[in-house]
Amino acid sequence: MRSIAPRRAGALSIVLAAAVALVGCSAPTEPQAPEEPATMAESVVAADVWIKAADDGMTAAFGTLTNEGDAAVRVVGVASGVATAMELHETVEDDSGQMIMREVDGFDVEPGATLALEPGGNHLMVMGLTAPIVAGDDVVITLTFDDGSTLELTATARDYSGANESYEGDDDMSDMDHGDMDHGDMGGSDMGHGDAAGSDR
Repeated sequence: MRSIAPRRAGALSIVLAAAVALVGCSAPTEPQAPEEPATMAESVVAADVWIKAADDGMTAAFGTLTNEGDAAVRVVGVASGVATAMELHETVEDDSGQMIMREVDGFDVEPGATLALEPGGNHLMVMGLTAPIVAGDDVVITLTFDDGSTLELTATARDYSGANESYEGDDDMSDMDHGDMDHGDMGGSDMGHGDAAGSDR
């Protein structure tokens, strides 16, 4: 009678040796690189961005900015190819009780919060239009954040006449402090953004 046990033992040894060799040749697992933190711009979602249609002079842009990140973000600048200059503005009540607009150095948005840019409140001031903005036009606006990141917005132009606001007359204001003027002073109206807050868009 033949014995087949030695053959089986030898085959098993070969299989085990091959398995050990394969394990030895496997490349070591490299540690995962930590994810880069999101920039401020990447944390922000813009919605309902629009700009008031205007032939020349001044106008303003509005919308909402929601911070979906885990850290606060700060908008520090704004620019557009349709204007010679843009500023971040807020509307506040002065000592006489009149609502006036003035430039600010930044807008802060906490995690999970939404910044409303609207007539009668914070807004993006557009000065020195280089061409008319007609209702239906799409205007590209770029926000710059405190970390240097940027967010490109597309604002759709709308006809808007809240409280008969006017943004004309920027040439007449060259020797005046723009921060002390309300929008009503620019076009003969007695009303600034604050008076238009409840108007229909």
